[in-house]
Amino acid sequence: METTTKSVSYHKSLIERLKDSEYAAGYLEAIMEEKDPERELLKHALQDVAEALGELNMSPEDALLHLQKLDKILSGEGSAEIYQLGLWLNALGLKLTVTVNSQDKEEAVTATEARDEQA
Repeated sequence: METTTKSVSYHKSLIERLKDSEYAAGYLEAIMEEKDPERELLKHALQDVAEALGELNMSPEDALLHLQKLDKILSGEGSAEIYQLGLWLNALGLKLTVTVNSQDKEEAVTATEARDEQA
C-alpha cells in the first residue's frame, strides 16, 4: 500500500498563521524578546508579517512599497537599535510589545469575509 504525504512548506504555513493579526503580534513580540538575536532575525520576521498581513490589507503595489520602506528603516543598524531599545526598557522593568490595532482588526475581518464570499 502506497502512502502519499502532502507537505506544506514551512514558509507557506507560517504566512498562513501570520494572517491572524493576534498571532502576528505575538510572533513579533517573541522575536523582540530575544536575548541574543541574530542580526537579520527581526527583519525577516517583519518581512513575513508584512507578506501575510499586506496580502489582506493592501494592494500588491502598496505591499511592495511597504516592504521597501521596511528595508530603508532597517538598513544599517536599524534592527540592532530596536533590540537596544528593548534592552534599555527591560532595565527599567518595561518591554516593547506589539498589539493589534482594533480598527485594523475589524477591517481585516470584513476583508476576509468578503474574500470568502467571493470564493
